[in-house]
Amino acid sequence: MPFIKTDQLPGKTVIEGYEARTLHTGSMTLVYWSVQAGAVMPMHNHIHVQVAQVLQGQFMLTVNGATQTMVPGQIAVIPSNTKHGGVAITDCLLLDVFTPERDDYKF
Repeated sequence: MPFIKTDQLPGKTVIEGYEARTLHTGSMTLVYWSVQAGAVMPMHNHIHVQVAQVLQGQFMLTVNGATQTMVPGQIAVIPSNTKHGGVAITDCLLLDVFTPERDDYKF
């Protein structure tokens, strides 16, 4: 189906305060996050290249030791196997795009 409403994708709480709605294309995974203010994404890394965008709200993101408060209109490109994590300053809507697909987000 070429047209999808993101609010109709099934949601799952991945960690406390982070609800994910995922879409898989065969070569990438899109994750639409609803994040509660104050929710922490612990520092981690993975094999996937990740492009992170704030759609609504403010999110403090740390990538490889550099920290920035991201707002709508900003994008972060996170290379494969790079430590990163963050915290929602406000309630947020985020979009993460991963390549290759994230099998662990197929729910």
